[in-house]
Amino acid sequence: MVSAVNEGLVAKLHFCSSHFELAADLVLPGEGVSAFFGPSGAGKTTMLRALAGLDYHPNTRVTINGQCWQDASMCLPVHKRSLAYVFQEPSLFTHLNVKQNLEYAMTRAKHKKKKNSFDEVVELLDLDKLLKSHVGQLSGGEAQRVAIARALLSQPELLLMDEPLASLDEHRKAVILRYLEKLVEELKQPLIYVSHSLNEIAQLSDYLVLIHAGRIIRHGPLTEVLSSPELCRLEDHVCTVIDAKIAEHNSVWCMQKIIFPSGEIWLTETEKKVGDAIRVQVNASDVSIALSKAEDSSITNILSAKIHSIDRDNKRAQTLVRLIVGDTILLARVMQHSVDKLGLAVGMRVWAQIKSVAILR
Repeated sequence: MVSAVNEGLVAKLHFCSSHFELAADLVLPGEGVSAFFGPSGAGKTTMLRALAGLDYHPNTRVTINGQCWQDASMCLPVHKRSLAYVFQEPSLFTHLNVKQNLEYAMTRAKHKKKKNSFDEVVELLDLDKLLKSHVGQLSGGEAQRVAIARALLSQPELLLMDEPLASLDEHRKAVILRYLEKLVEELKQPLIYVSHSLNEIAQLSDYLVLIHAGRIIRHGPLTEVLSSPELCRLEDHVCTVIDAKIAEHNSVWCMQKIIFPSGEIWLTETEKKVGDAIRVQVNASDVSIALSKAEDSSITNILSAKIHSIDRDNKRAQTLVRLIVGDTILLARVMQHSVDKLGLAVGMRVWAQIKSVAILR
């Protein structure tokens, strides 16, 4: 079941085939970006296509804003559902130029109030110089930006993106991510985003759904799920995401201090000003643990912490340690040898040494 964007999104799906079974029952926030994450073959795209009605499954009920799209007795055709779907490969009309592709989307809009105006979307995705271009002249990144713009101009109540950056090289991927950041911040478009990249998800999403073998194994706010045992069992390169505010600027050091409920961290300076919101990422591999606070270290960010859990894998040389810094779970990937040498144990007070911090948005 999927119900109103403003009231929250609810999904209830179940179907079986000879080689795969999908069972999903969850509640999603009614705004912002909800991300589906899991390994290849987990069922992310299958779930998205079922929500969109691209694949019919009888044991599915879908409603949005009080309107039933599908239940046991009926299934609304995809073109009558107020949604837009952005695929891995941009499916543009090759016989039309960019402007004509966008104008076509506007004629198909179900809601004519124009919450996403033509000029606004063109500016947001920097398409002004491409409007007269033929689709065949576009690069992969440009074509995907046009596909996203076309989706927005159809005025959907729900926007679905299925690994929209998967076919792009790293440079074009970084460019599109910047545009998607602007989209999320400026348009507040409700969006379900499917990806196998934790970096993309950490940068864009607010809510995270973990899918494995056709089952939802964990879902919740991004910062909570990223530090969950379920995710750490699926992914080696885990991280902590912190939403904070710029509190201080030091022009001598070319650094800025950010504050969050659990503490403070110094960063290299950004374009943001004091008081601005910021999201940062700390990779578990960039956190080390000490029993005493080093006063003669080059590491700037050293936080008081308590060991919450130690996930030991006897088949590997490294161990994942969950640290509590205030109310924040901070992940540290350290050598098992170090855990034994320092005598680390649950409940111990230690110092978390953060070697590097990445700025997400």
